[in-house]
Amino acid sequence: MRAVETIKNIWKIEDLRNRILTTLLLVAIYRFGTYVVLPGIDPKALTALQEQTRGGLLALLDMFSGGAFSNASIFALGIMPYISASIVMQLLAIAVPSFQKLQREGESGRRKINQWTRYLTIAILLFQGPTYLVNLSVQLKAAGAALPGGIWFTISSTIILAAGSMFILWLGERITDKGVGNGISFIILVGIIARLPHSLFQEFVSRTSEKTGGLVMFLFEMLFLLLVIAGAILLVQGTRKVPVQYAKRIIGNKQYGGARQYIPLKVNAANVMPIIFAQAIMFIPISIVGFSSTGEQSGFWAAFMDNTGFWYNFVFAVLIILFTYFYTAITINPTQMSDDLKRNNGFIPGVKPGKNTKDYLDTIMDRITLPGAFFLALVAIMPAFARIAGVSMEFSQFFGGTSLLILVGVVLDTLQQVESHLLTVSYTHLT
Repeated sequence: MRAVETIKNIWKIEDLRNRILTTLLLVAIYRFGTYVVLPGIDPKALTALQEQTRGGLLALLDMFSGGAFSNASIFALGIMPYISASIVMQLLAIAVPSFQKLQREGESGRRKINQWTRYLTIAILLFQGPTYLVNLSVQLKAAGAALPGGIWFTISSTIILAAGSMFILWLGERITDKGVGNGISFIILVGIIARLPHSLFQEFVSRTSEKTGGLVMFLFEMLFLLLVIAGAILLVQGTRKVPVQYAKRIIGNKQYGGARQYIPLKVNAANVMPIIFAQAIMFIPISIVGFSSTGEQSGFWAAFMDNTGFWYNFVFAVLIILFTYFYTAITINPTQMSDDLKRNNGFIPGVKPGKNTKDYLDTIMDRITLPGAFFLALVAIMPAFARIAGVSMEFSQFFGGTSLLILVGVVLDTLQQVESHLLTVSYTHLT
């Protein structure tokens, strides 16, 4: 009943209702675009491409694109090129002094960085577009069809693919500005959820129709999935409270302040961004190999094309841990927190203001980030263990990994924004 009442309250608030409807409309446009096939390609001849994306790293790439990759859609390259460009720009902001200066310039600096990120995204798309077409050509030949010949088709299709990805980016920004939640993350979330019903039904049919444990095994899988989701929620919401005492102020004959408050430091301040960044790095072997038609690479490339193998998951976990510390360092600034406390006559009991407070906060963040990073990496590689336990390839992606953490993180963030709108309206009515 409480949920129904909350939905009614959401619908009564005009601004929030319009934001939700705008989000749904933009998501519908995105989902429609994933089924618009590139001009000159017969959709019936895509069976080999769809078979290629049923497993391995290409299955993840197809999931991030919402199925557009296997449909040879105008949105086939998805949002990942922008994520890759964002990683490069954030690394440059740490390593290159000129980019550090831009970051300190405030809004104008951020606009310039965003502009260069878009330029880099276009450069990546112009490289990935022809690569995708090479793979598509090989897959069509395997199905007895062929791509239209000529350099003009390659140029025009590359432009269409690049424009499609930039249009997805524009949709994501409109969702952020006019809708609910972070638009880029929401676009990825929609692609993940689109595959969930089919994967769940396929797993149910597999368990009940074959001698693989039957309904009992399926129920056990669902129970384990709920436990993993609960762990992911705790990881996203977990905090460590640092006590802060504010000095008493005497105004006239009255004393104000002096009450103890807390600084909530999140166990996983980076949220799902380390997963997204690490996954973007792990997609690089696909681009270098050129989406080989046979998928029978050997040695180094074979190890990094198999998302259930040891070396893939080991490197993936290490990247997640490194990116967790990297992104936490970007989002949490102990020096600024220490200065703000000193400016407002606040202090941490038993710790001197200034540098000692900054060092203390640094130590606390290191201590809580380490277990958070390891648990984040463990959840990220959980699908590999699910595959070992006999779970199907498609459904195993929801037992952790990028899919589950993005799903949990984005849903909680969106619900938090909706709740903030509700509280703002309630406060306005009370005042």
